[in-house]
Amino acid sequence: MPSFPPSAVSGNPGDAGDLLVRTLDGIATIQFSHPKGNSLPGTLLRRMAESIDAVGADPRVRAVVLRSGGPQGGPFCAGASFDELRRIADAAAGKEFFMGFGRLILAMRRCPKFIIARVHGKAVGGGVGVVAAADYAIASPGAMVRLSELAVGIGPFVVGPVIQRKIGRGAFQALAVDAASWRDAAWAERHGLFAQVAGEGEALDAAVSTLAQSLAKSSPEAMARMKETFWQGTESWEQLLDERAAMSGELVLSDYTRSAIAAFAAR
Repeated sequence: MPSFPPSAVSGNPGDAGDLLVRTLDGIATIQFSHPKGNSLPGTLLRRMAESIDAVGADPRVRAVVLRSGGPQGGPFCAGASFDELRRIADAAAGKEFFMGFGRLILAMRRCPKFIIARVHGKAVGGGVGVVAAADYAIASPGAMVRLSELAVGIGPFVVGPVIQRKIGRGAFQALAVDAASWRDAAWAERHGLFAQVAGEGEALDAAVSTLAQSLAKSSPEAMARMKETFWQGTESWEQLLDERAAMSGELVLSDYTRSAIAAFAAR
């Protein structure tokens, strides 16, 4: 785990989670964390999107590493915050919460720098969307993925387009329909969600560092233009993700979903 000097840190401890940002030698590292499995409440989603925009506009930055905190073997990201889902009182509030994932995806899409995701453990729901929105994901052998939304009465509507874009319709449908099953790192690499499976701990950090350092020495203009071509066909996503967020915002209010979320939270 890299150290983050206080002068380079932006954080807000507690239920809102923490966000740490460091720029060194052309590489911006953004680390998010939350005490509940690195889950993502709305405030943390907003701050992540803002940080992506900020480093994208910083001429000192040539590459971006997105990672989560916590011990090796712990979760990379537990997805949406169940505590916040339980507090949603109406469809408008529900849409606003889910659009937090949409805004993060859009920020990662428009960032002119390549984003490397360092995936050290399990990714669930919206966490899978974060991995898919990265330009290159490097994972540990123990990393696993699952789309659990259907199990709580909603669906992976907002993160669906970016996941399907990365792994294809068939693999995405398999993940979305079988909401109870985990897919291992080999499955995720085979389907393109993970670009590379490295070792654990220091080996994972070394693989991420090697690629980031290489990108930091590459042509910024060439990388920006490459990224534009990679994301061609997503020009309508602002409207698409807004519509998908509205769908999730309505479903989260159902009696089924409220009961399912309460049962999951009680585990």
